[in-house]
Amino acid sequence: MKTVLCFGDSLTWGVDAENCGRHAYEDRWTSVLQKGLGHGVRVIPEGLNGRTTVYDDHFADCDRNGARILPTLLQTHGPLDLVIIMLGTNDLKPIFANNAVIVGHGMKRLIEIVRHHAWPMGLECAPEILIVSPPTLCETEAPLLGPMFAGRIEESKNLASVYRDLADEMGCGFFDAASVCKTTPVDGVHMDAENTRALGRGLEPIVRMMLGM
Repeated sequence: MKTVLCFGDSLTWGVDAENCGRHAYEDRWTSVLQKGLGHGVRVIPEGLNGRTTVYDDHFADCDRNGARILPTLLQTHGPLDLVIIMLGTNDLKPIFANNAVIVGHGMKRLIEIVRHHAWPMGLECAPEILIVSPPTLCETEAPLLGPMFAGRIEESKNLASVYRDLADEMGCGFFDAASVCKTTPVDGVHMDAENTRALGRGLEPIVRMMLGM
């Protein structure tokens, strides 16, 4: 049995912008990926709305700092064969005053955490890492998320090239989510059900390759 941890934000949790809720379980990209890979693989979804790579965000009553929570999740779910990391959108909020290059440093820190984790009970676990650049932001008139990500669309388009270079540097896999899916203008950040499913299907071939299937 192969085990895949999917570490992400609301795009992994499955926010449904049109219904102000959560996509049905079968529509979430992690579920589509699980179905495509079959019973020989266990796909673990670990998405949290608002999660960043390395930054504190006190607008919620939970810890959104990815670097702080990741070691706990590695310990909880290990041993792992593959860790998929799709983060960075929330790092681009104007409150963090970031550009894509700086967000890349946050992603690099997460890679280092996985690579140097002290696995429990003497387990020899060195999972592969797949970096996924999230779908780019789009124009929206949403009263909350529109201002929250104001002026960040062009910078979100730069994440793919930054992450691709980082993957080459760190020996990780890379996938550009924007190659198979897009965000909805309903809120400019999240995906509708069709695009969420498309991401799961798009990831399947590279995940199979990285798992040696």
